[in-house]
Amino acid sequence: MKGLFLVEPVVALYAFSSFLIYPLVQQYVYRRFWEQLTNTTYPTADNTSRCLENNSQSSYHEEVQKQASLFSLYTDLFSTLPSLAVTLLLVAYSDRAGRKITVVLPLIGTLIYTLSFLTVSYFELNIYWLVGSSLLSSLFGGLSTFLGGCFAYIADLCADGRQKTLRMAGLDMMIGLLAGVASITTGYFVRAAGFNWPFITSALCQCLVLLYAVFILEETVGRVPHDAVALDGTPQSSALRHMISGVYQMFARASRRSRISLILLMTIFTSFSFAYIGGISLMTLYELNKPLCWTEILIGYGSALSTTVFLTSFVGVSVFTYCGVPQLVIVLMGIVSVMTGMLLLAFTKTTFLMFVVRVPMLLSIMPFPVLRSMMSKIISKSEQGALFACLSFFENLTNSVSVAVFNSAYAATVAWFPGFIFLMSAGLCCIPLFVLGVVGVIGVEAAVKHREAAPTGEDEPSDNTPIVS
Repeated sequence: MKGLFLVEPVVALYAFSSFLIYPLVQQYVYRRFWEQLTNTTYPTADNTSRCLENNSQSSYHEEVQKQASLFSLYTDLFSTLPSLAVTLLLVAYSDRAGRKITVVLPLIGTLIYTLSFLTVSYFELNIYWLVGSSLLSSLFGGLSTFLGGCFAYIADLCADGRQKTLRMAGLDMMIGLLAGVASITTGYFVRAAGFNWPFITSALCQCLVLLYAVFILEETVGRVPHDAVALDGTPQSSALRHMISGVYQMFARASRRSRISLILLMTIFTSFSFAYIGGISLMTLYELNKPLCWTEILIGYGSALSTTVFLTSFVGVSVFTYCGVPQLVIVLMGIVSVMTGMLLLAFTKTTFLMFVVRVPMLLSIMPFPVLRSMMSKIISKSEQGALFACLSFFENLTNSVSVAVFNSAYAATVAWFPGFIFLMSAGLCCIPLFVLGVVGVIGVEAAVKHREAAPTGEDEPSDNTPIVS
């Protein structure tokens, strides 16, 4: 059977199955802690009743918030280190072993986590078993490995810089569209049938996408690229050795200006991811808190509206790229979008404003595909796996540290100002803004390749010239 060079269906189904359960994690943990601390069932008919000041259970409210936040912290910390190591090894080694390994293994890990969650929910086991299942699933690489492999897959297929930017943005858009559909479905699923059916549906979707990835998705790395550097003259080398050599060669073979540009772009990518993910990760807990006290239906609609940023960001990248807007300006607009939204979110106290405040953040995903594309054009084709391994490693590490820091800050400040973490997120966006200004002054050297007869005049002017001369 002839395979297809289409990784988008894999990303789409993976996004749907993952976001079908991701919004449930905090809600499920929140309800279990509520039942443990109050010795009563969670009020599902009207969530606002638990927030009333004259309610005898209102004194437990802040404690439940703290315990749920700390549980998220523990889960993230226990799964970070294995996922980081596997991401570096697999995505870097995919330059030689092929990209499909970075897609298939994370799918298996996610399926294990989903089935574990279903087991805990169905048999009402101790929720701390979820920490162990998160650790086990991280041994298969997790989301960072999956996305790193998919972006490297796209980089293999696209030679043109504009096509690469648009197709990478298309992956982000695919995540947002299916995640939005799943988020809306989740609320009604929980209201009608409880937590078990969403987990079963997610597991079935993951089995389907796993079959597609194994039997239909075609491999892009059929042989070692012609510009790859042999490690020791032998046809094969260990994954660890190849990973170390690949990352080293990615920087060593580049010119001094390319190395500086690559490091600055990585700094923008990771610092922006830290600020953005840290703030977004606590929106569900903030919505469960008083005075909002959202139901699962409202949380589903809120999550769906939040995921529309993937679609609007894709449209933004497409339109701005077509109009010739410099890529650094596109990144700037995305960072300002996040800063504005987080500042408004910190002082939002009503349901209407909680929906409205998401509007300024509609362009918040734009920096990620643009920065990935810019970095991809700086290095040679044989080093794409090493690049996306580094990006996935730093993204995973940054996001894990970010979630830990923001959850700790939220647990410490929820009693006196729950919106503090959103102000902190907006303030931290100043770091990528400053580095972006430095890049705008010095300019970005794109696609520097050590090929004897390869002119580099194909790159877009907006990538090579400084914004400020």
